[in-house]
Amino acid sequence: MSVANAAAGAPLFRIVHPSDFSRLSEIAFAHALKIALLSHAELEIVHVQSHKLGNEKDVHWTDFPGVRATLARWKVVPPSASHEDVEKTGLRVRKILNSDQDPLESMVRYCEEHAPDLLVLATHQREGLGRWLHRAVAEPLARQSRAMTLFVPSHGKGFIAPADGAVRLEKVLIPVAHAPDGQAAVEEAFFLAEGLGCPEVEFKLLHVGTDRGMPTLFLPHNPHYRWKERLVSGDVVEAIEREAGLWEPDLMVFTTEGHRDFLDALRGSTTERVLRAARCPVLAVPAKAG
Repeated sequence: MSVANAAAGAPLFRIVHPSDFSRLSEIAFAHALKIALLSHAELEIVHVQSHKLGNEKDVHWTDFPGVRATLARWKVVPPSASHEDVEKTGLRVRKILNSDQDPLESMVRYCEEHAPDLLVLATHQREGLGRWLHRAVAEPLARQSRAMTLFVPSHGKGFIAPADGAVRLEKVLIPVAHAPDGQAAVEEAFFLAEGLGCPEVEFKLLHVGTDRGMPTLFLPHNPHYRWKERLVSGDVVEAIEREAGLWEPDLMVFTTEGHRDFLDALRGSTTERVLRAARCPVLAVPAKAG
């Protein structure tokens, strides 16, 4: 590994947050809103109303998460703030209501037509029979859209407090491998921490596999950030879950290249399998083209 000066990260112009108006979606919404606010990005909140027989339900604009009310609670704007007051913060918000028989396919098409720089998704973690009885949406949407995706799990903790918008990002776990190259995960983790204004962060690089040693990575520099490495052996998913359970990171960041073979397609990629047990948000960064 070597330390390099940090170049400016790619800016986030469009952040897309699909919402089902659930409590879990509200937690993910807080993450999407805070990141959009600090990056002066456009935040698109998208809800897909199902057309399936028996699922019809009237949806109103008031059902969408309240941006102004949330910003007022965070003391970013006054309680009586107008739409113009919100725009003065540099934040741009669009609320989009679509109708379709298949919410997943609708969101995939939307992301193809309006490519996001970041997807922020609430994810219901299910294993075993639950995964077969309930159709997953978050994981296949992230995979098919090929967008960098922040998953906010259904249990555990986030690094943005919905009550006041406070940021708590002090420990970031980055599992790295020789393939796919972990450099993208390293850079995006660093840029996210800096973009959120985190004063001190410890990044832990975890590599499972002792035969070839730790991959060579160039580490961005900030005098208040620390980089550590840990080399372990064993099953990849079990080792990552064990390390996360012991260290309790605020965020995990992976470079991912999706499903590589038939077995992965059945049981999920390493990132997806770790995600199902994660107690903190997971940022999945698509591998850079070779």
